[in-house]
Amino acid sequence: MSRLSVNISPIERGGRIAIGLAAAIVAVVLLAAAGSAVAVVLEALLVAAGLDLVITGALGHCPLYQRLGHVPASLRGSR
Repeated sequence: MSRLSVNISPIERGGRIAIGLAAAIVAVVLLAAAGSAVAVVLEALLVAAGLDLVITGALGHCPLYQRLGHVPASLRGSR
């Protein structure tokens, strides 16, 4: 298995982790008080989105960026 290349800048990585953690925590708190099935589904999606941000931030690799061929300017010289 090959190692994934880093395609997220350090500042974006920190932002993804912070926002992802906040979204996941808020969603879990809201899930505890969910009143309808629609609310549960939307909050579960928010948890999933938050976890996705945390994981991509921690790994430093975004599959969508790779697919689109996006490399931040700050990382172009280090390849």
